[in-house]
Formats: sequence, C-alpha cells, structure tokens
Amino acid sequence: MTDSDFRLSHPTGPRVAALVGPQSAGKTSLLESLLAVTETIQRKGLVKDANTFGDGSEEARARQMSTEANLAQTRFLDEDWTFVDCPGSVELEQESRNVMMAVDAAIVVVEPTLDRVVSLSPLLRFLDASQIPHFLFINKMDANAASTRDLIPALQAVSARPLVLREVPIRDGEAVTGYVDLVSERAYHYESGRPSSMIKIPDSVVDREQAARQEMLEHLADFDDALLEQLLEDTVPPSEEIYDQLARDLRDDLIVPVMFGAAERDNGVRRLLKALRHEVPTVAQTAARRGIDGGNVVAQVFKTVHAPHTGKLSFVRIWRGTLNDGMTFADHRVSGVFRVHGQSVQKAGAGAPGDVVALGRMDGVRTGDVLVDGRIERAPDWPEPLSPVFSMALSAEDRNDEVKMMPALTRLAEEDESLRVVHDGDTGEIQLHGRGEIHLQIACDRMRRRANVRVAVRPAQVPYKETIRRSTPQHSRFKRQTGGHGQFADIHIEVRPQDRGEGFQFDEKVVGGSVPRNFIPAVEAGVRDYLQRGPLGFPVVDLAVTLTDGQFHTVDSSDQAFRTVARMAMQEALPKCQPVLLEPILEVAIAVPNEFTPRVQRVLSSRRGQILGFDAKSGWDGWDEVRAYIPQAEMHDLIVELRSLSLGLATYTCQFDHLQELSGRLADQVVERRRAPEGAA
Repeated sequence: MTDSDFRLSHPTGPRVAALVGPQSAGKTSLLESLLAVTETIQRKGLVKDANTFGDGSEEARARQMSTEANLAQTRFLDEDWTFVDCPGSVELEQESRNVMMAVDAAIVVVEPTLDRVVSLSPLLRFLDASQIPHFLFINKMDANAASTRDLIPALQAVSARPLVLREVPIRDGEAVTGYVDLVSERAYHYESGRPSSMIKIPDSVVDREQAARQEMLEHLADFDDALLEQLLEDTVPPSEEIYDQLARDLRDDLIVPVMFGAAERDNGVRRLLKALRHEVPTVAQTAARRGIDGGNVVAQVFKTVHAPHTGKLSFVRIWRGTLNDGMTFADHRVSGVFRVHGQSVQKAGAGAPGDVVALGRMDGVRTGDVLVDGRIERAPDWPEPLSPVFSMALSAEDRNDEVKMMPALTRLAEEDESLRVVHDGDTGEIQLHGRGEIHLQIACDRMRRRANVRVAVRPAQVPYKETIRRSTPQHSRFKRQTGGHGQFADIHIEVRPQDRGEGFQFDEKVVGGSVPRNFIPAVEAGVRDYLQRGPLGFPVVDLAVTLTDGQFHTVDSSDQAFRTVARMAMQEALPKCQPVLLEPILEVAIAVPNEFTPRVQRVLSSRRGQILGFDAKSGWDGWDEVRAYIPQAEMHDLIVELRSLSLGLATYTCQFDHLQELSGRLADQVVERRRAPEGAA
C-alpha cells in the first residue's frame, strides 16, 4: 500500500486514539462531542452535570474529573475507531502512559491559555521519547482565548517536534466563528449542531492564511526534498501531495499537527475527525513502530481491572491475528473476550487486528505483557512505573475486614503500577504509597466500592531509631524461687556505641565457664529483644554488647532465665549511656522547570533540608534538578507544596541515605508522642 493509497482508501483494521492533556483541558467534553457528531450518542452530557458518557465511575463523578481511562467505540465514514479518554491529573499519569503505548495516535487537548503551556512539558516529552504520533487540539477557542500567533510559539517552546498549524481562525471580534483550512485553502463557518458551512475566505484573514500556509509547507519541506524543490521554484504543490506528506510525517513522528475548536459546541470536531481519518497510522504501521514483527496472534495488555462482577479483566490491543475465546497463553486460558464501551461490557467471542478488547480471568497476566502465539512476553519498551511521592498508613475500620484488606490492596496495586503496598517492618504499619493524596483517596474509594472494605487513613509514621553516646558496664541478676525448680541467671556485660551505620554487634569474653556456652545464645537473644524498643521508645541501633562474666546454677539456670536477665541488663544499662534519637534522612532529587527553582530551594530550607546543589536536568530543556538531604519527617506533604508552586509540574525521587541525631525540642516532641497512650495522638 502506498502512502497515497493509505490516505485515500479505508485502512485495514480499527484505529485507536487517546485523548490526553492536562486536567480541565476538556478531554471528556471532546470525547462527548466525538461521539455526538458520529451519532454514537443522541445527547451530549456535561461534566458539571455528571452525566457524560465517559467518567461513569462513582469516583470520577464525585470529583468531576477523569479517574481512569474510558473507552468508547464509534464509526466515522464507515471506519471503526476506539477513543480512550485518559485522566489529566498528574497523580494519575501512570494510566495515561500505559494507554498511550497501545494507540495509533494521541490527541493532546490543551487550553488556549499562555500561562498553562508549560504544564504540557512532561506529556510531550513522553510522546516524543516513545515516538507516538500526536496532534494538538486547542480547545475552548469560543472563550476569550489567546491568539494562535501567541500560542503557537509558546507551545513550540515545550515541543521537541515542529508544530504545524493546519488551520487559522476566523474571528468576529473576540469570538472564533470559523476557520480556513491551510491545505485546501477553503474557509468554513461554524454552525450550531451541524457541519460547518463553506464560505469565502474573509479579506481580513487572507494575509494571515497565506503566511501560515507558507510556514506549514516549509515545515513539511524539511522532510521532503521534492517539496523543497517545488517551493524554491515557486511551484504550488497539489493538495493531494500535501495531505500525503502530512500523513507520512505524522506516522514517523516528525511533526505535530495543530488544530483548534470548542468541544462543548462541536466546533472543529468534524474537521479533527477528518484529519484523523486521513492521517492516523494503521494498526500494522503502529505495530511496526513498536517493533512487533513476529507472531500469528499478538496482543498487548495495557490496562488491568478487577471488576466486582466480572472478575479480572485484561484490556488488550490486538496487533496481529484473531484472538478467540478459549485461547491459551502460557497456561493461562482466555475466559471470555469482551467489547468495552463506556461502562458497558459485552461478550464478543473474538477480536480482530486493531481491536481493543478485554480478556476475562487471565490471572497471571500483567499490564505491559505481550501475548504471542501461546506464550507471554514482557515488552522491552514498556514505561517504568512512576515513583511514589506520597504515602498513608491504612487500617480497616472494621476489624473483621482486616483479612480482606490486603488482597484488596494487592488487586489495586496490580491495576495501577504507581501504587505500592508496603508492610513497614519498623513501624508495623500497612502503608499505601502513590502519586498524591487524591490518588490514594481514589484507591481507597475503589476498595470500598469493589471489596466493601472501609479503611481509616493517617500519615505514615517516621521510622525513628535511637542509639547511645557513651559506654557502660552492667551487672544484673535474675533470681526467682517458685517451688520446685527456680530461675537463676547472672551476667556482666559491657555496652558501647558504634559508628553510625555499623549496626549491632554481640560478642563474648567469658572465661572459666562462668556462663556455660549453651546459654550464651540466650543472652544475645535477650539483648536483641530489648533493642526493639529502647529507653526513648524506638529501636536501638549502632551499639555493641560484650558478655564478660556471669554465674549459673546447675539446676535453676535455663535459656529463658538468661534471656530474661539479658533484657534486664539492657534495660538498666541503656539509660546510663546517654541515649539519643536518630531520624532518617532521605536524599531527594526534585525535577522542576527552572523558573520555579528558587521557590523549591526556599521550600527545602523551610523543611530543614540541606541543599546539595542543582544542575540542568539532562535532556530536559528549561528544567533543573535540585538535590538535597531532607528529614523523612518533613516529607509527608512535600509533593503537595511543590506542585502548588509549580503548576503541578514538580516531582521528585528519593531514597534513604543516613540516620542523623535529633535533639532539642523536636526530639522531645517525638519522644512524648511515642510515650503517649496508644491512640492518644
């Protein structure tokens, strides 16, 4: 099939496009309009009225925002399409990334607001790094919008690919009433509820249209020598050649076409659909871009859902072959092939190349897996899970639900790779880590709705430790007579501090058998028992204990007696050793646009951070990476403050670095909270 054939004929197989972009840009409204103009729905809903086709879940409607990817099937000019409306919240970015790996093209929906342009940086970078073809659709042009003359340079500053404006607006005062298509050079006037009507190009737009068209052709000529030669000879290329060049360049992710409209009014949506129809790659071309070049039946899992009634569903894009119900992949049998359309799940029996279907009960299959001819492989280019930046401790409100809570959390983490379930060994808490407070709230709401498990949430405890500053000898005796055999043990120990990070060391220097060798392990066990909670109330680290002498009784001494006397000795010795509190210090790397770097540094200073320096973030034009040491106690809501001062863009990674002494009022407060009756906090 030639490129010209690709544009003029029906592509083989359905195509899939993702609607992505910042929160509140209007993605769900655009999906609503796409379904309305293709007559898939009879009446459009509104996000504010919680009656849209997408965002049908309880969590989404309660928040008036997309909380998960929503699939919609439709037809346009006898061709099948799947549109996937992706969450725009930075906290739900993992799901959007996964979806984008399975589509033929993405439609980046943006608002015509200059001060929000920078928020597109991470998304556009991901699309370019993954070589995913994408359009920009400037939405809400019916409002008091910035002009395209100002918007395009601002958008170009955050895009590594050249932006190619495909149309110019026709304005009546501040209102955009139509557009001129730069390829066909035809003008159209928006009509409410109907396709746009063709009009004569207004005289006021002619100069702007000619300049914009020339700029479009020059961008295309950068990738086509024949077109460049025509431009140098002042030859006007035929429209068919321009359309073909646009399709080729989009398929190869060389350019980013830019269109505009107002989704709530259906303005520009039919024009967008026609551009998608002509230029979005086929499933075969997308599979080739992804490096999928073998197998008779190939499908990739891009989303996993544990639904209350249907069980586990694995959403797949079929790249090649027909996927039938009952097929087996690595001993995992497909138990149903389903079509998903909004909240509707209907049995299909089979799926063809290009289709998006859900497979039932593939328990051993993960998001990102590729099903190939009866085996399961892992996609080498699948995006890494995003690092957690917020955590909460969870407990079941009803103690009878505790046994159900962990399986429910495990299922949530399987659905969303950016969620982590951690059983903290230091604090004993079950912790849920994710991308933000809303992210974790949504997870808890899903657990309540799907598993009927309600949880109480609280900030995760900081795993403080304690150590000692000085050495001391200690002699302790345990003697108890209860009739019959009694209990007797006597030991001498030396307790001394160790350098930070050296941990606990136990040894013995007993001579003459004053403590039989078979009782020495019990002494060490008793010491370790006490170290779980020292005089300040926290685990004790970085100290050494030496058993030097002792006594025993041939009848009354036992392992339990020596274990007990060791705990007593430690309890008596450590308060004499100047115990001191240790707090964990994390090394944090914060990525942020450089215009916000000074604000980030002030935040770090206000949180007792030690700034190590900052450099330009590698591969990210206009971004910095700030490195610092920060006490873990200051990390709980750090991401909230960072996002509030950076248009939601700042993020970070962190890792434990060292323990550091904490003294003074802060240490006293920590110890007082620890000693308070349980639950008093």
